[in-house]
Amino acid sequence: MTTTVRENSDRITLYITEQVDAGHEEEFKAWARGILEAAAAHPGSAGTGLLPPSGEGEPWRLLLHFEDAAAFRSWHESPVRAACLAKGRADGYHRMVGRQELLGVDGWFAATAGPAPAGEAPKGPPGRWKMWIVSTLAIAPITSVVNLFLVPHLSALPVLARTVLMAPVICFLMVYVAIPLVTKGLRRWIFPD
Repeated sequence: MTTTVRENSDRITLYITEQVDAGHEEEFKAWARGILEAAAAHPGSAGTGLLPPSGEGEPWRLLLHFEDAAAFRSWHESPVRAACLAKGRADGYHRMVGRQELLGVDGWFAATAGPAPAGEAPKGPPGRWKMWIVSTLAIAPITSVVNLFLVPHLSALPVLARTVLMAPVICFLMVYVAIPLVTKGLRRWIFPD
């Protein structure tokens, strides 16, 4: 399988859907944990995730995040990845039914897309205009909270120092609090049936 990611692209999320034969879920989870642990240990990994199916007979989803195109390509061409895939395909009880390479912010929304109906392609991220609205709804309360509670305590510091201190707080709140809450609350609008 070839990769088409731009050389200078931002963070890349590899979004894979796997159909697992009934009765083989535990074996699949063991295989998935193995490949995800190998990917997480690979240089340039930005984390991994395994999302169970939302209903009986629906596919499992694997998320592999990479810092940039070089890290993604390095993983894609690695012998560790090849060995993990060869073992998984030899087992014969699961098969890949979808694969997408999501650039930048698109990967934030991959985990919320949910499975596609039988016979349809897996859902990808929503339109960029919807991501813009969701991101704005997530960022607005965070910036208000930071301005009210953090900025007054940092006002004596130079702008660069304040930025370095506030950026991790804002990013943490975005990734772990705001985006999950907003996407959960607006899921039906973001991903209409």
